Amino acid sequence: MAFTFGYGLTFRGAVSKMSVKDAFKLALAVDTISIISMEIIDNVSEWLIPGAINAKLHNFLFWWSLALSLAIAFVITVPVNRFVMNRGIGHEHRH
Repeated sequence: MAFTFGYGLTFRGAVSKMSVKDAFKLALAVDTISIISMEIIDNVSEWLIPGAINAKLHNFLFWWSLALSLAIAFVITVPVNRFVMNRGIGHEHRH
């Protein structure tokens, strides 16, 4: 469900500025980078933070490690996604 909403929201925002094909390519490129980096960072943090891998929803450690993972992923993916969009990857770049 998260993948569908992520790709869908990016696609919806891009389709008003470009063709359906190009909006699809852009959404696929940008969101795939975000998803892969978030999964890598989340998995690494679970292994590096003692007890995080076994933390349950009611534990503070679960939420703390998740928040840390999201913060790190945000710092990494925002510049990469900006670069992808500014370079025009996924659509014809017009000057």
